[in-house]
Amino acid sequence: MALVIKDRVKETTTTTGTGNIALGGAASNFVTFSSVLSDSDTTYYAIIDSNNTAFEVGLGTYTSSGNTLARTTVLASSNSGSAVNLQAGTKSIFCAFPADKAVVEDANGTVVIDGNVSIESGLIDLKNGGTASRIKFYCESGNAHAQTVQGAPHSAAASNTLVLPATGSNLVSDTATQTLTNKTLTSPKINEDVAVTSTATEINLLDGVTATTTELNYLDITTLGLTQASKAVTADANGVVNFDAGTTDDVNTITSSSNAATINLQLGNVFEHDLTENVTYTFSNPGPNNTGSVFILKIIQDSSARTITWPTSVDWAGGTAPTLTATNNGVDVFVFFTRDGGTTYYGFTAGQAFA
Repeated sequence: MALVIKDRVKETTTTTGTGNIALGGAASNFVTFSSVLSDSDTTYYAIIDSNNTAFEVGLGTYTSSGNTLARTTVLASSNSGSAVNLQAGTKSIFCAFPADKAVVEDANGTVVIDGNVSIESGLIDLKNGGTASRIKFYCESGNAHAQTVQGAPHSAAASNTLVLPATGSNLVSDTATQTLTNKTLTSPKINEDVAVTSTATEINLLDGVTATTTELNYLDITTLGLTQASKAVTADANGVVNFDAGTTDDVNTITSSSNAATINLQLGNVFEHDLTENVTYTFSNPGPNNTGSVFILKIIQDSSARTITWPTSVDWAGGTAPTLTATNNGVDVFVFFTRDGGTTYYGFTAGQAFA
């Protein structure tokens, strides 16, 4: 079924009443409806009854078996827009182009179509005088909100093709927050004007990075300075990390409260404690089994003699925990090592000094 409009289609009819029109043959120099319409096709028609000053314009549906035209939708008539009750006599019926269905420009050169537009097997060329062409998609007819699709300016000399995604996919926007899955980026560049911090991660490395396939490349930093405070650290084929220059550790200051202090091995490898009271130490967060955790503890006494209670997990060289040096800012340095997750710490006195 299709809407068909053809020129020079005109027949006579002697149909009476408001029912289907029985087509009676072509008028002189015209062709029949059956020559241009197939069964169930629709067309716009007009009926003229000159003897009774009656007319009707509408959309008709053709039926080939009886060579009739049903008055499907009446658009205008001498019967106040309803089907005309045709009287006896010969009437003319022909293909028409109703004014209500005509697409024309208004006084401002604007074409307004109140309804859907369907273009079959076509290409739309949209051109604008002097500026890039645009298409605006409004949320509704009575609202000013609109989304605009705009072409590149002439200066860009661009000839691009936008292929819409498959069912269930969305277009990627450069402003919207979206999640992309299974996308391959060729020669991508990521620009970020803020530092990557522990509270705002801009790049996440997920599981799946392998030793044989490089998923993430970095550029060598050739000059170290105030704006290049660090280089990437990598291991060689044997898993060994080499440094061209020395490394430094932050000194973590230990404080005690209520005669207790905790040394958290996750904070680093060098700790310093100015004693102001007798202290019982706790060691926390060593590495897991079969990894080594080593740290240095520097203790500085104040003017009073202080005592230290070490964790029971410390196995001291010689079997006896060392005593602190004399008071008045005496300095003691100890080294501890564990590889069984802190079950046993091996403790050594690295040195003692007197102020």
